[in-house]
Amino acid sequence: MPLSQFISKQFIRVIQWNESIEGILSFRYPMQDMEIENGGQLTVRESQLALFVNEGRIADVLSPGLHTLNTRNLPVLTDLMNWGKDFESPFKSDVYFFSTRLQIDQKWGTPAAITTRDKEFGMVRLRAFGNYAYRIADPRKFFTEVTGTREEVFADDLEGQLRTTIVARLTAIFAGSEISFVDMAANLGALTEKVTADVKPIFAALGLELNQFVVESISLPDDLQKVIDQRIGVNMAGDLGRLTQFETAESLEEAAQNTGGTAGMGVGLGAGAAMAQALMGGSTPGTFAPGAGPGRLVPRQAQAANSVAAAPAAGTKFCIECGKPMPERAKFCPECGNPQ
Repeated sequence: MPLSQFISKQFIRVIQWNESIEGILSFRYPMQDMEIENGGQLTVRESQLALFVNEGRIADVLSPGLHTLNTRNLPVLTDLMNWGKDFESPFKSDVYFFSTRLQIDQKWGTPAAITTRDKEFGMVRLRAFGNYAYRIADPRKFFTEVTGTREEVFADDLEGQLRTTIVARLTAIFAGSEISFVDMAANLGALTEKVTADVKPIFAALGLELNQFVVESISLPDDLQKVIDQRIGVNMAGDLGRLTQFETAESLEEAAQNTGGTAGMGVGLGAGAAMAQALMGGSTPGTFAPGAGPGRLVPRQAQAANSVAAAPAAGTKFCIECGKPMPERAKFCPECGNPQ
């Protein structure tokens, strides 16, 4: 290769970077077999910072603007002095670009439920999720701790580490919190501030600035949420009698929609009996008892008063549904067919 072609190939006069890929954090300008011309121009755009590394050491951090590079590496003299080394200069300079724009809508969440002690419900398992935003604030530290000699670093490369850090701090906060789960919704602001304060120094150690952190929701696993929903239903009903009436009404509606088959008939009869008892104020066990006809209820006191006159014959008993006499050992009533 002629010397003039070699020297022309090695010179870099203009250095600049356009972010062509979403989520990229740092980019090393390609310098293989090339050297920066003494007095070359380096353009740093808004939302960028540049790190000039000379002879393996950080020389300067360049802010947005046009910069003229005056380095110790004089390409022509270096090349002429290294004929025996195939024109490989021992002095190499590198330029790293960093994106300082916000990396928004970064998701975080608990991959597994966090077991903690709740002052109202005892041991519970909590799930939480939200998002956060950050940017590169200290390119020197980010270069030292993260980038190194890598050509590119993306937000995806940090996602696992940052998410684990957030969940670890959240777990510690849950463990030391004295706030009940039902009160956490009203305290999400305080929880967010606490997590942010704990996580910010960890981000700063990597050269990052945590700009925004949001706890979007805290929830229980589905099985525990059902228990909470039942408890809320009882509280809303006011007492068990009203809750029974409500559930019985739902059963009647279900029976009406499924009239076919013995299962639907059984649901209808049982729901009708329970509904009658509930509506007649029989929420206290023992107030009413089966009567002498299908679906009929008679006061237990009246039944007791007539027990002498209506005593069953030896070896027989009364059906608990229709009240007809039947063999004592029979498991099904011969009149109505209901199980005993």
